[in-house]
Amino acid sequence: MVDAAPHHRFTYAEYLAREQETGLRHEWLDGAIYAMSGGTPEHARLISITSHVLQLLVDPRRCRVFSSDLKIRVPATGLATYPDVSVVSGPLVLDDEDPNAVTNPTVLVEVLSRSTEAYDRGEKWAHYRKLPGLQAYLLVDQVRPRVELYERAGADFLHRLAEAGEALTLVALGGGELRVDDLYAAQLPAPA
Repeated sequence: MVDAAPHHRFTYAEYLAREQETGLRHEWLDGAIYAMSGGTPEHARLISITSHVLQLLVDPRRCRVFSSDLKIRVPATGLATYPDVSVVSGPLVLDDEDPNAVTNPTVLVEVLSRSTEAYDRGEKWAHYRKLPGLQAYLLVDQVRPRVELYERAGADFLHRLAEAGEALTLVALGGGELRVDDLYAAQLPAPA
């Protein structure tokens, strides 16, 4: 086996400077910087409609819904990333090293794509679970009408699944109901 050449390790301050210089979003973990790739039109549509549906479910006096421009930092692991949608209840808690990163999301959403699904379900979810205030993690399928919910129940998270014609109750958002059909009603037609 041939060892790969060592890669440069970036401090968090170097990562912040690079984002400032380029104006581009990157994920950071353990000194490595990862470019955030763009998505398909359907991916972008699902992010937008999910954000809209969640906005209708939250109490705007106590919760706010954020786009993928909001950086989330997991203090326990150091991960800095940009979920597709975030909900924060109460005042924002900013990261000690990064005044543009929030550490107290209540709900995080990732729209699954072929290239990110394994990461979103695996390693990224392992990081997100370490956020003490996280109450729910939603995975929205890009291919078929299917939404998965991991919702905090004590020290654990319970998994629930809903498909076309079904709904999920979001206890984290006061018991609001997310209907799967609301997310997929305006699916884009397949390209010609």
